[in-house]
Amino acid sequence: MALRLGAVAFGLAILAGVEIVLRIADVGRPADHEDPFVGFRSVTPLFVPSEDGSRLEIAPSRHSFFRPDSFSTTKGPTELRIFCLGGSTVQGRPFSIETSFTTWLELALAAAAPDREVDVVNCGGISYASYRLGPILDEVLRYSPDLIVLYTGHNEFLEDRTYEHIKEMPEALARPLELCSRLRTFVVIREAILGVTGRSKSAPDEGRPVLPVDVDARLDHRGGLDQYHRDEKWRRDVIAHYAHAVRRMVETCRDAGVPLILVNPVSNLRDCAPFKSEHRDGITAAELERWEGLVAEARSVWRSDGRRAVALLREAISIDGEYAAIHFDLAKCLDTLGDHRAAREAYARALDLDVCPLRMLEPMHDALLETARQTGTPLVDARKLISDLSDDGMPGSYWLIDHVHPSILGHRKIAEALAAKIVELGLVDPADGWEERRRELFEAHFASLDDVYFARGISRLEAVRGWARGEAGRHEAESVEDAVTGDAPATLAPRRKPPGGR
Repeated sequence: MALRLGAVAFGLAILAGVEIVLRIADVGRPADHEDPFVGFRSVTPLFVPSEDGSRLEIAPSRHSFFRPDSFSTTKGPTELRIFCLGGSTVQGRPFSIETSFTTWLELALAAAAPDREVDVVNCGGISYASYRLGPILDEVLRYSPDLIVLYTGHNEFLEDRTYEHIKEMPEALARPLELCSRLRTFVVIREAILGVTGRSKSAPDEGRPVLPVDVDARLDHRGGLDQYHRDEKWRRDVIAHYAHAVRRMVETCRDAGVPLILVNPVSNLRDCAPFKSEHRDGITAAELERWEGLVAEARSVWRSDGRRAVALLREAISIDGEYAAIHFDLAKCLDTLGDHRAAREAYARALDLDVCPLRMLEPMHDALLETARQTGTPLVDARKLISDLSDDGMPGSYWLIDHVHPSILGHRKIAEALAAKIVELGLVDPADGWEERRRELFEAHFASLDDVYFARGISRLEAVRGWARGEAGRHEAESVEDAVTGDAPATLAPRRKPPGGR
């Protein structure tokens, strides 16, 4: 028995020694390991040198999806450099970086650490899902970050892709295999096997979808909403891909020794109906006729007799409870009657049954929170934060201006929570009275924004709402900008540093 244990210990010691050598030599970095769910035709850098070489800036070729932002090529001795990764919420849509939580965070940290140069870099890409953020994370980790902030989860269902090549694996095998894939020894052995068999590391597995360089969202095309149908397998696979992508980024940051804060995204629960509903499979013509009659009657009496409307809707749900919109109607009736607990449950049910999920689904929140718990990753729960601030715990149009994008005040609250977490982690030692200084900087920055900035945001808001309804072709109206300024579109305008920022 002792001999066997000694042999096992000797083998593990050799493996550990090889792993240490590979890490010292920086060979087989797991961050370079491909995504088993999808591949990309190519990966281009997000940042390129400026003309004078003094700064790295988001490449002009990426401005269709990212707002211009930059940082110094040489990191200063007192600089606090933070990269924020995610989708359009990070970018601050339908407004822009100037009122995104990234700018408010930069101001808050400038107030907390006036002796430091604070640079919060916005890497929010329109329609960018979690699996598109992995290559960006790999890139920015080369730029000496002090912290990564990750806010992702709303865009996972936008791109058309299949997962036929993914075979379901028992959790008892899947998790150990995932852990092994983080070892450099595993990566080196895998690449050697691929070399022997003649396969390229970048060659996609048979059946694995290969996505274009830039996002190609279904809703960017006319009739895109018609492509969404209930597909439980695809839904499960998308959720699994999201969980994998987030965990990969967590472990990539851990391998690089760079702190990461996860943000649990918030959605508009109270004032956003499902984008598409479908009846259950197998519903008969008679059942559908009865269902439609009950819903029509409920809608005709809900103002005068809310309790009767609730009863009618629940009877309809007993016939077909998979039609998302009926749960939203029920939630509205319950909300009006003051039964807020039941209303919240119905709102949540409507969100999770949405056939076109443009808001993060509950299993994805569970996966994010579980990843944070299992890996000990700091988390800012924006969903709970905004829910606690909302009437009856149900976020609506006061805190979110559409289905997922926070209001400017919502962005400020998220930034304040992030700043508090950064202080808690010891990345910043706050100066006395920094909260008051933060308030002053916030007010000065908000006052510096002109009317054109808000006009552009409202113009974009209408475009975003039309896009979410499947009205492709309704691009951002330039008439407001042209009439007021005659300048280039807002997407090409350079970022303006906020007062108090450095």
